[in-house]
Amino acid sequence: MTATSVPAPSTPTGDTRHGSSIGQPLTRRDGPLKVRGQARFAADNLPPGTLHAALCVARIARGRVTGLDVAAAEAHPGVVAVMTPENAPKLAKDPDLKDVPFTFRLDVLQNDRVRYANQPVAVVIAETLEAATEGARLLAPTYAAETPRIGLNAGEVFTPDSVGVGAPASEGEGDVDAGLAAASQKIAATYETPAQYHNAMEPHAAVAQWEGDRLTLHMPTQGLAIAQGRLAALFGIRPSDIHIESPYLGGGFGSKGVPAGPQVLACMAAKLVGRPVKLVPTRAQMYGPMGHRGPTRQTVRLGADAGGKLTALDHHILTASSSFDDFFEPAGRVTSTLYASPAIAVRHEAVRLDTGTPLFMRAPGEASGSVAIESALDELAHDLNMDPLELRLANYAEVEPITGKPFSSKALRECYSRGAEAFGWAGRPLKPRQTRDRDGFLVGTGVGTATFPALIFEGQARAEIRADGTGTVELGALDMGQGAWTALAQIAADGLGIGMEALTFRMGSSDLPSAGIAGGSGHTATAGNAIHAAAGDVVAQLAALATADPASPLYGAGNAGVTAANGRLTRRDDPGRSESFADILARAGRARIEGTGKAGADPAAQKSYAMHAHGAVFAEVKVDPDLGQIRVSRLVGAFAAGRVINPRLVRSQYYGGMIWGLSFALHERAEMDPRTGRFLNDNLAEYHLPVNADIPAMEAILVHEDDAVVNALGVKGVGEIGITGTAGAIANAVWHATGMRVRDIPITLDKLLG
Repeated sequence: MTATSVPAPSTPTGDTRHGSSIGQPLTRRDGPLKVRGQARFAADNLPPGTLHAALCVARIARGRVTGLDVAAAEAHPGVVAVMTPENAPKLAKDPDLKDVPFTFRLDVLQNDRVRYANQPVAVVIAETLEAATEGARLLAPTYAAETPRIGLNAGEVFTPDSVGVGAPASEGEGDVDAGLAAASQKIAATYETPAQYHNAMEPHAAVAQWEGDRLTLHMPTQGLAIAQGRLAALFGIRPSDIHIESPYLGGGFGSKGVPAGPQVLACMAAKLVGRPVKLVPTRAQMYGPMGHRGPTRQTVRLGADAGGKLTALDHHILTASSSFDDFFEPAGRVTSTLYASPAIAVRHEAVRLDTGTPLFMRAPGEASGSVAIESALDELAHDLNMDPLELRLANYAEVEPITGKPFSSKALRECYSRGAEAFGWAGRPLKPRQTRDRDGFLVGTGVGTATFPALIFEGQARAEIRADGTGTVELGALDMGQGAWTALAQIAADGLGIGMEALTFRMGSSDLPSAGIAGGSGHTATAGNAIHAAAGDVVAQLAALATADPASPLYGAGNAGVTAANGRLTRRDDPGRSESFADILARAGRARIEGTGKAGADPAAQKSYAMHAHGAVFAEVKVDPDLGQIRVSRLVGAFAAGRVINPRLVRSQYYGGMIWGLSFALHERAEMDPRTGRFLNDNLAEYHLPVNADIPAMEAILVHEDDAVVNALGVKGVGEIGITGTAGAIANAVWHATGMRVRDIPITLDKLLG
């Protein structure tokens, strides 16, 4: 077994020997390795002679570094070198230049400027982690500090050129002002969501080793080819001279989509000292250079007629980016796709702050935008004396709003129906503060609509069948916990027509065909369809051999006239006539057949159809009327996301998204001192995240959905959709329990008691 292959489990869940493994709830193939501690994550690798590096980070948010006590650090026992802007290896490209897709500006010791708190200002390299850490402390930087810009009120408001990844900052259809004027009922409300910071279990580690101009890197990444391209440009070498191993990631959620500054610094440190270097940022150092979800202030105006039909929907977003780069939370994108209205307007504005650059964070845009839209819709339902679910059904979008495109598939009505039935929505009182449990806690229920675009990127795969009937599939896919080692292997075995026990599956290494990026809930679609195409190429070649051979029982059937399963080709028109792969290859004198495949978006389909996954989340909360403490007691989500490869893993993803939605609604908020720009809660004690005791009884319902348009496999992403309905559902349930509408997220007890 290599670092990029995972053996089949000895006792897989579900018998796949006599048919397709797709749709089977197999357990994770990598699970036994992780349980035994045998799955090697980036920081587990220690090449001979490895040194340890520690970051020295800025304690101001804006200004210059005026001094570093390099002599004190170098004098500490075990310290080998101190890397500063004075001696850092020069880069071939300015890290502030954007040279490949998904590139963002990096702070990697090119000057003495400080652009945000926790920005790396030096790196200490030592024989031990303890020595490196103490050396970094001894540097004791001094600064020429400037007044930082912190908070949405601190900067000059402007309209960005685009939001997210090239999405328009403004879009709309119809006359919103006329629609509001004609409305029988209208509301206007402003909602705020905070900056939220990535806290994946595994930090952005890197173990870097140079051999001449060749770089070997153990580094968690969601995009191997993207990382290769970025690093190659920075160091002036070919992408093929960079080998990255990333078989396992301890969470990514967007933060590992592109190389982070500390990972580049590890490569620079290894070049400086001529030995392998391991650099693992501390938890506090995750707050700053690793990306985060930008804060928003969202004003929503809704108008409706007496029957609840929307006449206008206006969504204005104020968000923030860093002082030096351009990523703006696309919170209005969800408004463009969710509810039908003759007039819709979405506008983004922004300010620049002295923080690290906001980047992708699970459901970027949709997570923050859906909280505002779902809350506003509930406020309108209350004013109309209308059931919130009925209001959503009254404004069900049969085609995508604004564009008018038909959906490639949309089973949202069934999601509403099945979720409501399982939750027990019927009979819910319209007025708030009507229900208490036997302990006297206020009980409330709420609903939120979930949606996320069905994305696919460019990817490639390689496959082969051997004369002994076994097969191999290889591609640079990535598993950050979502179950790719298992789900993609199921697609591979199904495509080749063999059992999982006969499959060798390799991924997680940059020397394999690029499988695109594991992000945007598009990895299974991308990598899976590349695998499907590569396996199809192999089977087609195998069928061509058999159907052209007079000695074969398949002779004359034609390539399209046979199917592959259980290591055999079988005639479609006569299932009694079949032949094993081994016999076909033996008679042809072939040891193996190799094939390749590609995946990518279909421009014609994208032009003609809107492609989204959909769902509905129902939440129950209990609130202590005296203390304001909130507990989510039940969550039920019903989701339709195309073809399900592995229902066990899909449910796991929905649970993860719903838990993050709970965290969004009730827990997460980064706090910064507006005077200094420093973090007040850059740790897991004070940056609140839900723990097991906060997680309620949960149910995830998989709603069947066929989609022949979205891609050849008919799959949609499931990793991010769960958050988009949950946070709004919980916010609405808190109002239903208490009668208090909290529009400043997260909802905390002080806001209920105040």
